[in-house]
Formats: sequence, structure tokens, C-alpha cells
Amino acid sequence: MFTGIVQTRLAVADVLKKEDFATFIFEFSDELTSGLEIGASVAINGTCLTARSIDKDGTGNARVSFDAIGQTLKVTNLGDLSSGSIVNIERAAKFGDEIGGHLLSGHIMQQIKVVEVIESANNLVVWMERPATLVPYLLDKGYVALNGCSLTIAEVERDRFSVHLIPETRDVTTFGLVSVGDKINVEVDPQTQAVVDTVQRLLGSADALGSLLETIRATSGNG
Repeated sequence: MFTGIVQTRLAVADVLKKEDFATFIFEFSDELTSGLEIGASVAINGTCLTARSIDKDGTGNARVSFDAIGQTLKVTNLGDLSSGSIVNIERAAKFGDEIGGHLLSGHIMQQIKVVEVIESANNLVVWMERPATLVPYLLDKGYVALNGCSLTIAEVERDRFSVHLIPETRDVTTFGLVSVGDKINVEVDPQTQAVVDTVQRLLGSADALGSLLETIRATSGNG
């Protein structure tokens, strides 16, 4: 489980690629390494990966590796990473942690492209594609995770939507380096997805919709 509050942006130290497989290696600081164990989950650009190896250098820093299979490389922008690429990093949340963003699984639905970037001294507006497959979930003032960042949708148009980024977000995440054409990982708000998918299934089934309406009437009558 993740919160969408990115802890830092970090360069990929190395990438070892094989057929339908890749190993990503990072230089983690002492703070990022604290409590990290093999098998732990870490979000890389919002994608949940598992720590495969942790090689500490004696100063508290460590080289940490993560594996990704072909499907992950295809669906997410991790397939485009190379040595020196900058990514967002978030350690998995623990029970009792403050949820500053919104709950995320780290399971990316698809990638979308940045279509416009409007920058000013204290604000950054990023417009991205709104493909038909995501239209039901990308709603005005709704939540969305973009490259692992929990963000609020500012404006929605027919085929695109925007987010507004404060200086802190620009400084800590890869959005401070964003440009037109960049591919962004998307994970929609799970609560929104659950509601939308449930309503769509009910509307697609007359019997199920009728049953729901009867339940609502019965509940209202008991009130």
C-alpha cells in the first residue's frame, strides 16, 4: 500500500535488460534504506516493485535492485528507463502512518502522454491525454496518481485533463523535469474505480439494476 506522497526523485544507477525482463539498480540513501528488507515493496514511478537485493556500503547507503517482468515493462514507463533516468520513489506505507495523499496499490493501468506544460514562477500546469479507457475515472476535482504522485485533477476537457503543481511537488518529484511528450504512469483512485465499475455493471444488467432499486426502495421505506 502506498499514499502517493513521493519521498524523493532518484536517478537509475544501472539497468540490466534481458528478454521480457529488467533489473533496475538504485543508490539509496541511509534514510531510504532504513528498515528496508529484501522482499519489501517500493513504488518506482508509482509501480509497485519488490526489493531483490540490498548491498550496503558501510556508510548507511546501499545499492538496491528491483526486477520487472515483461508485462510491467509494457504497461508502465519503466520499459523506457535507462541509466541516469530520473524516477519517483516511495517506500510502502506502514499501518499507523499518516495518509497525506490517497491509498494506492501501485498497480498501473496504463501510460498517457503530456500534451502541454504551462510554467510560471510559483505554479506549474501540466495537461495530459484523457483516453477513452480512462474517461469514466478522470473526473473534475477527483484524485489520480501520476508517476506515483497523488494529485487532484484541476480541469477536465473532452480528451485531456490538467493538474496544478506547487513548488514543493516540483522540487521533490519528476514533475519538476516534465516536458511535452513524456509518458506518465496512471493509477486511478480505487474508490472512484469501484463506484464507476459497479454502476456500469448494474446499468448493463436490467435484473441487477432492478434489484438495486428494490433494495433502495425497501431501505427508504424502513426509514
